[in-house]
Amino acid sequence: MTKKFENLTAWKPKKLRILRNNLNNRMSSFASKGSDAKDLQKSNMLFGLSEEQCAELLAEVKAILKSQVVRSVSE
Repeated sequence: MTKKFENLTAWKPKKLRILRNNLNNRMSSFASKGSDAKDLQKSNMLFGLSEEQCAELLAEVKAILKSQVVRSVSE
């Protein structure tokens, strides 16, 4: 993964939710258009990520968000 996604556990929940939503949208684009999915602009945080990388990152973000919810409920 790229350097910008190295320390996701330090991200605030709101930013993680935004990233999760962007990844879900990107995965939908890959699912409907396959390799013809629209190229992202360089300024987009997901620029340069393949479908597999997006799927891996999405799984990681979901796990972090789930652990944050569990942690906040138990406190």
